[in-house]
Amino acid sequence: MSKTNMPEGFLWGGATAANQVEGAWNEDGKGPSYVDGLIASRDIKKRYAKNAPEDSYFPSHQAIDFYHRYKEDIALFAEAGFKTYRMSIAWTRIFPNGDETQPNEKGLAFYDNVIDELIKHQIEPILTISHFEMPQYLIDEYGGWANRKLIDFYANYAKVLFERYKGKVKYWLTFNEINMAMFLPQMALGIRIDATDEEKYQAIHHQFIASALAVKHGHEVDPDNQIGAMLGYAPIYPLTAKPADVFVAKQKELQKLFFADVQLKGYYPERMLAYFASQAIDVHFAEGDLELLADYPCDYLGFSYYTSTTMSNNKEKDLSEGNGILGERNPYLEESEWGWQIDALGLRFGLNVLYDRYEKPLIIVENGLGAVDEIEDSGEIIDDYRISYLGAHIKAMQDAITIDGVNCFGYTAWGCIDLVSAGTGQMSKRYGLIHVDRDNEGKGTLNRTKKKSFYWYKDLIEQNGLN
Repeated sequence: MSKTNMPEGFLWGGATAANQVEGAWNEDGKGPSYVDGLIASRDIKKRYAKNAPEDSYFPSHQAIDFYHRYKEDIALFAEAGFKTYRMSIAWTRIFPNGDETQPNEKGLAFYDNVIDELIKHQIEPILTISHFEMPQYLIDEYGGWANRKLIDFYANYAKVLFERYKGKVKYWLTFNEINMAMFLPQMALGIRIDATDEEKYQAIHHQFIASALAVKHGHEVDPDNQIGAMLGYAPIYPLTAKPADVFVAKQKELQKLFFADVQLKGYYPERMLAYFASQAIDVHFAEGDLELLADYPCDYLGFSYYTSTTMSNNKEKDLSEGNGILGERNPYLEESEWGWQIDALGLRFGLNVLYDRYEKPLIIVENGLGAVDEIEDSGEIIDDYRISYLGAHIKAMQDAITIDGVNCFGYTAWGCIDLVSAGTGQMSKRYGLIHVDRDNEGKGTLNRTKKKSFYWYKDLIEQNGLN
């Protein structure tokens, strides 16, 4: 064991999503995505405004302008010592409508440049193929993932990426937080917010098949490719030791893990098929679907971790929300300014659960604290609260690796640079190690400033986690 207690070659870095950082929403042939129609609001159900007035503010349209400033931002990532950068491809840059047969060359060229810039700085790219930005055309014309035709559109899109970036990109994620489709069906699936569970599970099944095809094509194009699944994970604790509370929490946990079960184990668990039957949920499997899932499971599991939650059998509930996951408030935990409960030990707990269950490599691809940052008169941003949050969670991760024997090969802090919040469209909910001069109304210079946490994280990476 090294004196740093961390594996050699551990991938320290940061993470963002295209629709939250790039901007340039209609440049160089890019088509409109679902997110391009979202206005800023703390209530995500009210954010979609297809017929909004022309003067409405759409945060994704410019975001933080990574599209034009990627060299500056990647240089900052390199200065912080990043070994990896988890990013996503905007589907609508490659296929503006989503159903074309030939890709948009200007979109591919943009990501050529970004990936080459990362490689120049010795930063390993991790690419998410679909991160909550599906083409609006696929929703309007096909009904989103409820339509099986999207499997072929996605598979074609993924194959184009594998072929274009062969030899440059090794790590891929098929869908961002695939389980969030149950909570955010509009954003994740392109279907109605009030869709039935049967409609959601059918659309999710289509994503499972698309993911398996991506694994198939990715390995055929380059056997060295590692194609991962990605889960939005929050451990579910029973609120009390009452057997009914323990049982409810366990059932909810298993329903969430079902998404990773299918993608990593390659089959639908019997308990989930029994649940479908008990709820009269009829998910149609086409001929060959089950064989495809079995033959092409994902190689590793990436997951986001922000909070844990609790469950009880009580009808009267004190609710707490975090990352789209609604549970009950844990009386033993503190909360962020957005009401997300803070539980560093929950990350160690989760790492153990996921590694014991799947016995495949893990990577934490999102973890961070959304908070309001104040700029001092000196221009400094003293975000000790963020350092405290990240430090506690990284220590929990280290313990899972070095004490519990969990195979976790990387950690990418979300979002390493301030970005548009996916849940609210706000800029004031800041996660970054790097401040971006931008407010909730889209005003500001877009200038980048390193926060105190930037220097802390840089030192941590230099010491491979020793501090």
